Amino acid sequence: MPHHRPHPRLPSPGRAPWLAASLAALLLLSGCEIPGLGPDPRAVQKEAEAKAIGGACRHALRGLEDCFTLNPKAPKAQVFAGWKEMDQYMRENKLEGSPSVLGKLEKPAASKRSEDSDAGRS
Repeated sequence: MPHHRPHPRLPSPGRAPWLAASLAALLLLSGCEIPGLGPDPRAVQKEAEAKAIGGACRHALRGLEDCFTLNPKAPKAQVFAGWKEMDQYMRENKLEGSPSVLGKLEKPAASKRSEDSDAGRS
């Protein structure tokens, strides 16, 4: 009678349940998001805020350098990404920006002071 050898590529009968259980666990966990292993929510929020700052600067017709100067703590790469995204959006939709009011608010305050000093002299 010939000696029958088990096929070398098939797992032994004792390992089959363990192998099936591990494959099932692997398949079930592969689509699962484990809490705490994703990006830090504070970093994601900071990046989104910097992107919004860049978009707002572009809409206010500010240059990138001015935007970087006014927002030194914002990550420059994200500010630029937001500025660039808003620029593309405005060009595609043929939108005009609205000039910044920041510079205009400072000038009337200075002119009122000069009027007050002129009134005090007379």
